[in-house]
Amino acid sequence: MAHGYLKTYAAKGTEVYSAGVETHGVNPKAIEAMKEVGIDISDHTSNNVDEYTDVDFDYIITVCDSAKERCPYFPSSAVKFHQSFPDPFGATGTEEEIAAVFNGVRDQIDVYFKEFASAYLR
Repeated sequence: MAHGYLKTYAAKGTEVYSAGVETHGVNPKAIEAMKEVGIDISDHTSNNVDEYTDVDFDYIITVCDSAKERCPYFPSSAVKFHQSFPDPFGATGTEEEIAAVFNGVRDQIDVYFKEFASAYLR
């Protein structure tokens, strides 16, 4: 979801990469949550952070505490940011309740990355 918002809010030509410490595929519920706000992430992929050790990043943003703890060092001179968001993957309840959890996290991510792009990616 963060990747989708950065691609939406960053200046034209900004390259955005996303990766995690594990790869699980893109969650269909995340795809649906983003589709509801007009952002298509259905073609995004689930990549491992190790795939990008040779990329010269300007910024690296971690978005969950477990990723920051499990990957405390990434060989880069990039400016690093951390903003923890709840992981909606473990949401339980009815389909509507689970969708509400995904939508709530999506909306938090929206606010953060809109502000980030405005401050750093113009």
